[in-house]
Amino acid sequence: MSKKTYLSGDLSKNSLEAPRFSCSLAGAYGTTLGICGGVPILHSGAGCGIGQLFGTLYAGGQGAGGNEGGTSTPCSCLVEEHVVFGGENKLRDLIQSTIEIFNGDLFVVISGCVPSLIGDDVDNIVGEFRNKASIVHVNAPGFKGHSHEGYELFFEAIIDQLLTEKPVQKKLVNIFGIIPYNHVFWKGELSTVKKLLASIGIEANIIFTEENGIRNIDSIPSAEYNILLSTWNGHRIVKKLEEKFKTPFITFPNVPIGAKQTAQFLRTVGDKLEVDSELIERFIKKEESWVYRYMEYPGDAIILVRPNSYFAVVSDTNTAIGITKFLTNELGYLPDIIEITDNPPEEYHELIRKEILDNIDTVVKPEIIFETDTYKIRQNLEGRAFQFLFSSSIEAPTAMEDFSALHISVSFPVYNRSVLVHNYAGYDGGLSLIEDLVSTFVGPL
Repeated sequence: MSKKTYLSGDLSKNSLEAPRFSCSLAGAYGTTLGICGGVPILHSGAGCGIGQLFGTLYAGGQGAGGNEGGTSTPCSCLVEEHVVFGGENKLRDLIQSTIEIFNGDLFVVISGCVPSLIGDDVDNIVGEFRNKASIVHVNAPGFKGHSHEGYELFFEAIIDQLLTEKPVQKKLVNIFGIIPYNHVFWKGELSTVKKLLASIGIEANIIFTEENGIRNIDSIPSAEYNILLSTWNGHRIVKKLEEKFKTPFITFPNVPIGAKQTAQFLRTVGDKLEVDSELIERFIKKEESWVYRYMEYPGDAIILVRPNSYFAVVSDTNTAIGITKFLTNELGYLPDIIEITDNPPEEYHELIRKEILDNIDTVVKPEIIFETDTYKIRQNLEGRAFQFLFSSSIEAPTAMEDFSALHISVSFPVYNRSVLVHNYAGYDGGLSLIEDLVSTFVGPL
């Protein structure tokens, strides 16, 4: 869609709208690729798959899809003929050949717009292969929603088609709410959360990035609790698991960033799982001792060069909440405007506003706007006082010219930095955020 937008301060030029997420098929596709041994099988047009090479994988911090992603992804490549006569036979042949060729543990057939519109009986075809491989069908046409919806649809399919009841394992928890690629720090965040919980005797089943992905999926019903790190995304998943397996869940509004949020997270989880409070407090005290000592090192740069600075955040909900609370409560920075870009349902807007406004220790309260349109996002930033802009790479080239702001890429899409294990979660993560912040203004010599 053609839109007028800012380009080097010139309002007279046109450019294509830059999206902050893709479609539901992309969400299910990226989620599948986040699982070691997960093989996506796209029942769609060819463009639906190859478009996600740039639209999801590279946009998620220059990530690749591995042996099963990008141009290697099995796809039925539907054309006009299949719209008229159906694509069921082609899908059947594709599933058969994929199981034979790919050394996968879980095969995920993802239906796009065309089969959903013409009525291909994908469930029946997938059922023909259940005795040959672990396989599920995710009906995720693009018109059904955006990437975050695809994440939920993926796990709903797993719950309905694959999982069976298992004995509960004490102190085992599942982690939900962190979406592969769409949350650009997903790999490091999941690893950090797992290590944090292990430090207080809790085993985290994180599903993604680890070997034996299908084993982790099969273990979902064994959890004593499900932990949801999101104000809105993933709620259908944990409620469905509670309904089917009676697994209770704990919600936390975001991935914890820095000492204060991490301590709150550990105390909340520890209380629910009846972990010895003295063990938790000893761990928190030990971690806070060294992390606050390390925070003293960049203190001169912050106090002498950029003290009490205003900042703006343009990001998904999870990132916006975590970064805003950390910068405000631990660095004394001042939030100017927060723009939420992941399109949460309207019924969650007030909850998100409350989570931010009620949990920042400052007299300066930010304006909070829910917006997905890049042109309007940039309009909302115009003429403000902020000195730092935490957002996607879309704003990076002109942040200084248009807004006189130093820029840090933290939210999808991120094309201008490679994100492997780098993240802002936990104690180390807070320090990493400070490093990225201070690195924008120290130097040049």
